[in-house]
Amino acid sequence: MSARVLVAMSGGVDSSVAAAILRERGYDVVGVAMRLAPEEGPRPAAARRRGTCCSHEDFEDARRVAERMDFPFYVVDLRAEFGARVIGNFVSEYLDGRTPNPCVMCNREIKFDRLRERAAALGADYVATGHYARIERDPRGRFHLLRAADAAKDQSYFLFTLGQLELGRTLFPLGAMTKAEVRARARALGLANADKSESQEICFVPDGDYARFVERAAAPARLRPGRIVDSEGHTLASHDGVHRFTVGQRRGLGLSAPAPLYVREIRAESAEVVVGPRKDLAAAGLLARDLSFVDPESVGAGAIAVEARIRYRHPALPATLAIESGGRARVTFTNQGGPAVTPGQACVFYRGDEVVGGGFIERAL
Repeated sequence: MSARVLVAMSGGVDSSVAAAILRERGYDVVGVAMRLAPEEGPRPAAARRRGTCCSHEDFEDARRVAERMDFPFYVVDLRAEFGARVIGNFVSEYLDGRTPNPCVMCNREIKFDRLRERAAALGADYVATGHYARIERDPRGRFHLLRAADAAKDQSYFLFTLGQLELGRTLFPLGAMTKAEVRARARALGLANADKSESQEICFVPDGDYARFVERAAAPARLRPGRIVDSEGHTLASHDGVHRFTVGQRRGLGLSAPAPLYVREIRAESAEVVVGPRKDLAAAGLLARDLSFVDPESVGAGAIAVEARIRYRHPALPATLAIESGGRARVTFTNQGGPAVTPGQACVFYRGDEVVGGGFIERAL
C-alpha cells in the first residue's frame, strides 16, 4: 500500500507542484487547504496584484489542481485558532513595541501543528508543503533541516521550530528545485496556476497597512499616544502609538533634522520612541528567547560558532551562540559594529546550509 501524505495546498503554484510531484512518485495524496484569515468581501485591487492567499479564488485553484491530478481535496476552517494564536500574537507584539513575524508563528502554531492532527485523523504517514527547504537523514537516523537549492527562494528561516519528530514525518518536494523549474513543471502538467503571482503580503493584512490593522483589532485602552525623544530624553515630536514604529525605521517619523534619524528603541511602557543617528543602531549581539533546536543533541553546553540570521531577507552573520539560564541564548556577533536588531523578529542559527535552531529576539546587546 502506498504511503499517504497530507499536502497543504494554498492554490499557488508551489503547493500545487509539490502535490503533483508526490502523486507522480506514487504517494496516496490528500490535499488540504486551510481557511485562516477572515475574508471580508472582495480583496482590494492592490492586494490582488501583489498576491495574497486564503481567498475563495485560491481554494478553487487548489481544487482544480486536485481534480486534474485525481486526488481528494478538503478545506478545513482554522480561523478561530489562527485568530487566537497568530493574529492575537501579532497585535499584542506590536502594542508591546516589538515587530512580530506572523509567518513563523503560523508555521509553528497552525500549519504543522494542525496538519499533523489532520494527518493522524486521515491515517496519513506524512505531511507536505510547498516550502523551499530540504530535509536529510543521516546514518544515525537523525534528521537535518537544510537551506533550499534555490537561495533566492529559501524558506528554511521560517521552519526552525521543526524538531526531529516533525521532520521525520514531513516532506518538502521542492527543496532541490528552483522557482523557474517549478513553474516549468506546472506548465508541463497543464496547471492553470503555473504563472500565478506569488503571495507577497501577510494574508490577514492584504492592503499592507499593519498599523491600521492593529488599531482595528486592539482594545482602545491599549492605543496610547506618546513622545518621540532623542537619546537624552528631549521631546522631538508626538506620535499616535508605538505600534506604528519598528527598530531601524527611518521614514514616516514626522521629524525634521539636519541628519537622518532612525528608531533605535521602543519603550512601550512609557509610550516613548527613541531615535538617533544611524551609528546608534549598531548592536554587538542579542538575547533570544523561546528557543527551539532541530536536534538538541547537536547543541552542547558551551559556546558554539554559528551564522545568525536576524531577519528573513538579512544575510546570515558570523556569531557565537551561548545558552544561558532561563531558556535564553546570547548571540554575539563576530564582527564589531553589527546591524540593527529588531525585538520580536526571529533569529535563526545556521551552520553552513544547516539550520541549528532559533528563537525570538528579546533585545539587542
